[in-house]
Amino acid sequence: MEITINNQISTVPDSGFTVQALLDRELPNKQNGIALAINNSVIPKTEWNARYITQNDQILIISATQGG
Repeated sequence: MEITINNQISTVPDSGFTVQALLDRELPNKQNGIALAINNSVIPKTEWNARYITQNDQILIISATQGG
């Protein structure tokens, strides 16, 4: 199925694909310091394993950075 991640169309498996599975694929080594929203709703990290991705979801992944 097609979803949008940070304004880029992406294809993921049709069923049983969780937020955690998406992050394991997209950011395998950097999952601390990020926030994720699906269709303008923030998904808490405690729900990443239980929240399934669905067709046409609009996903925004934000990574914290250091700087000044």
